[in-house]
Amino acid sequence: MGILAGFMVPHPPLIIPDVGGGEEKKIQKTIDAYQKVAETIGRLQPETIVILSPHQIMYADYFHISPGQGAKGDFGQFRARRTSMEVSYDTEFVHALCETAEAAGLQAGTLGERERKLDHGTMVPLYFVNQHWTGYRLVRIGLSGLPLTAHYRLGQCIRETAQSLGRNTVVIASGDLSHKLKDDGPYGFQEEGPVYDGRIMDVMGRGAFGELLEFSEDFCEKAAECGHRSFTILAGAFDRIGVEVTQLSYEGPFGVGYGVCTYRPCGSDGTRNFLEQYEEKERKELLARREREDAYVRLARYTIEKFVETGTLPKMPKGLPEELYRDRAGTFVSLKEDGRLRGCIGTIQAVRESLAAEIMHNAVSACSEDPRFSPVEDWEVERLTISVDVLGETEKISSLEELDVTRYGVIVTRGTRRGLLLPNLEGVDTIEQQIAIAKQKAGIKDHESVELERFEVIRHH
Repeated sequence: MGILAGFMVPHPPLIIPDVGGGEEKKIQKTIDAYQKVAETIGRLQPETIVILSPHQIMYADYFHISPGQGAKGDFGQFRARRTSMEVSYDTEFVHALCETAEAAGLQAGTLGERERKLDHGTMVPLYFVNQHWTGYRLVRIGLSGLPLTAHYRLGQCIRETAQSLGRNTVVIASGDLSHKLKDDGPYGFQEEGPVYDGRIMDVMGRGAFGELLEFSEDFCEKAAECGHRSFTILAGAFDRIGVEVTQLSYEGPFGVGYGVCTYRPCGSDGTRNFLEQYEEKERKELLARREREDAYVRLARYTIEKFVETGTLPKMPKGLPEELYRDRAGTFVSLKEDGRLRGCIGTIQAVRESLAAEIMHNAVSACSEDPRFSPVEDWEVERLTISVDVLGETEKISSLEELDVTRYGVIVTRGTRRGLLLPNLEGVDTIEQQIAIAKQKAGIKDHESVELERFEVIRHH
């Protein structure tokens, strides 16, 4: 007993006849593959189905698991209200999963429900499943903004829960692939779109789950995918288990990629401990990177370590390069974890008595006061990649031609509102993007005119 099978499926609403109105025939390969998935689930007759949906409630630092006895839903938002369903939740499984996740140090639970109705990322798979099996209870889980490694760990918790309860379970990872496949698609074209789809279908088609952890956040964002975290949770549910993989279909005629794969367990396999392998590789890379860190970054890391440990700003250490005690400048301290931004706070101009003090105060702010993120916890500190930008003098400019996203940072000003963006940032490829993000940070609307300033930085890694 435990995980009987896993499935990677898309969730286009138009695949439902009442929604598609005939258009669904253009993705017949996906429909045929879905029917095979549903028939397989019908034969397995699972007691519990775990659905991982990107359209469930999503929090930045928390996995939401639907509470209560059950829920209803329909396709009314797609003008097909008569196609509806009702499910019962496996409350025992939900309770046990919450406890297992807590023991594993994951932020997951049933708090924070905003919408009880079933989402289409859940209903599309169940539309097919219900044609062949209805004797299950459901566990519905949303994704989060946490790193991919946390999603993998949640998959491990799902498997552990299924085993501890002796519950015959299948896991359905609901998620479309890239939404950027065609110029005439609803979301347009981005070159990363077809590249992502080719890469993800290769990885999932081989069951090479460890490679899921190596997709960068920037790449996934540019590809505009919505299922990668679902697939990573699914992968975690098969940690240390051999899988028999069947790739059933892939197509994307509407500009959105739809892939279907099935996974059946075929015995223990200790070599498929993908999370451990990835984290060991990351540890070695982090150690090597730390050995290369200069005095600026070492000072920021020292400050964060002591602050997270004690909750107070540590005393300035002795033995730093003389310029850190002597010079003054604005600085930004940026933190990344698993390749994803984890905090970034800084000052445009010097406000402290020395460059060292500037770095130390901004390091504390970056790890504890960035409103976009929860404070850094002790277990995260060693995983952080830290950079320190020391800002040069700002100069006013009169045209975009005087900017260069790789060389200059930009400051936009309108009245009392002021926004800054550093240069040479991953995912910021054009001057227009740079200015738009700086405006957004300042609360300035896109159409509003601004005064422009530029500056150079010395980036310390």
